[in-house]
Amino acid sequence: MRLKDKIAVITGAGSGIGRATAVLFAQEGAKLALVDRDAAAVEETAKLIGGALTRVSDVGTPGAADEDAAAILQHYGRIDILFAAAGFSVGGTVLDTKPEDWDAVFRVHVGGTWLWARAVIPAMKRQGGGAIITTASQLAIAGGAGNSAYIAAKGAILSLTRVMALDFVADGIRVNAIVPGAIDTPLLARSMGRRADPEAARAASRARHAMGRFGRPEEVADGVLYLASDSASFTTGIALPVDGGWLAK
Repeated sequence: MRLKDKIAVITGAGSGIGRATAVLFAQEGAKLALVDRDAAAVEETAKLIGGALTRVSDVGTPGAADEDAAAILQHYGRIDILFAAAGFSVGGTVLDTKPEDWDAVFRVHVGGTWLWARAVIPAMKRQGGGAIITTASQLAIAGGAGNSAYIAAKGAILSLTRVMALDFVADGIRVNAIVPGAIDTPLLARSMGRRADPEAARAASRARHAMGRFGRPEEVADGVLYLASDSASFTTGIALPVDGGWLAK
C-alpha cells in the first residue's frame, strides 16, 4: 500500500474528486481527516471508507483551518498529506459576475488553499516533510469563456503552488497541483446547468477533450495518489494534467 499509515487531510471531501480520493487513499492505507461544509456529505464519505475523522467547516473562513488542523493533530499526532480539493463556481464574465460572488470564489479556492497550507506546513516542517496537492484546472492553462472568477482563481492556485514548492523545498515538503479536465462531478453538473442549453454545452465540452468524454473522479484520484506518494519523491512545483487530452488538442 502506497500510503500505509500516512495521515491525509482532504478538503472538499463530501463529493466528486475529494470523495473519490478519500476512497482511494483509504484503500492505500492512509488514515484520513475529511473536511467539507456539507455535514451529511462528508459523513457519507466517511461511511464509504469505514470511518474517518470529519470536520464540518468552510475552508475559506479565517481561523477554521487552524482549528481543524489542531484537532487533527491532536487526534492523529501528525499530518503527512494535504489535498486541497474544496471549490465551486458561479459562472459569468467579468461584467456580470457580482463582486460578492467573485470574492466568494476566491475566498474558497485561493483563500482555502492558502489557509490550509498555512495551517499544516508548521507540523510538516517539525516532522521533516510532507506533501501538499492543490487543485487547479485545465482552463487555467488553456483559457475558457463564461467562468471568469473560477478560472482566475485556478490560475492563482497554480502560481501559489509554485511559490510554496520553492519556499518549503528545504523542509522536505513537496507541493504540486493536479489539473483536471472536465470531470463528471456535481460541480460540473451545476456548471452545465447554468447554460442556456445544458445538453449542447455538455456535448461541446466532451468533444473538446481528445478522448471525447468527461473524466471520472477516480481517474483524477489516481493522479493525486501519485503526487501524494513516495513515487513522486523527486517531484515538486508541477502542474499534472489529468484532462483527457484537452491541453494537447
